[in-house]
Amino acid sequence: QVQLVESGGGLVQAGGSLRLSCATSEDIFKRSAMGWFRQAPGRKREFVAAVSWTGGTTTYADSLKGRFNISKDSAKNTLYLQMNGLKPEDAAVYYCASVVGGLGSKWASEYDYWGQGTQVTVSS
Repeated sequence: QVQLVESGGGLVQAGGSLRLSCATSEDIFKRSAMGWFRQAPGRKREFVAAVSWTGGTTTYADSLKGRFNISKDSAKNTLYLQMNGLKPEDAAVYYCASVVGGLGSKWASEYDYWGQGTQVTVSS
């Protein structure tokens, strides 16, 4: 069974930074496109960022470009999301997702596996 384990969420003041992590098995990590999505209360799950299975292609939600950075650490089989300049509207549960192969899709339906989520809270 594929497991994606997120960590790194927490409470941060507006303007601050957080780095989220998503760990999985080596086999899944090296073969999978991976993405980050988020869901705030009462809102639909939305795309944040994704990276291709090779790590060579990254995609971001237009509104988050320049503040968020997605990266893969092959030595640790871990996906990261560096979030800078956090705003209260960034508060949500952040989910990591994976799908074997692929370039990193914006569509949640194209991912096969999901983590349990990590809460990000931003105080104003």
